[in-house]
Amino acid sequence: MEYQRFETVCVVRLDPGEDIPEQLRVLALREKIRLASVQGLGAVNDFTVGVFDTAGKTYHANRFQGSYEIVSLTGTINTMEGAFYCHLHMSAGDGQGRVMGGHLNRATVSATAELVVTILPGSVDRKFSEEIGLNLLHFEACRQTT
Repeated sequence: MEYQRFETVCVVRLDPGEDIPEQLRVLALREKIRLASVQGLGAVNDFTVGVFDTAGKTYHANRFQGSYEIVSLTGTINTMEGAFYCHLHMSAGDGQGRVMGGHLNRATVSATAELVVTILPGSVDRKFSEEIGLNLLHFEACRQTT
């Protein structure tokens, strides 16, 4: 991973073999990012995305391998119990134009990935919701920095 920080924005290049969520963790810890918006594109050859079944409160993951172009990568960096937390969604298209996507668990870069991380002034923690079955944004503990 290589990146350049421009005040509140990091422009990131990921290289072959790097995992997108893991490299975002490295970036966030290195740059002390506690709240940010993430967007990106690129190419991957092995990724796992899934869908949350709200009725059963269960998660269904799907792994895809081959040549894929990232159509959309979007999400947030924040914290849960004060520690790094990343929530990403990704869709990627294959050679026939079929697109697969969902909540991103992992994605291995095949050629390159270009990410823009927009750092926000503050922090918002997450808290597990028994009712929903997910880690939700928890605003009672949020703080704004200047």
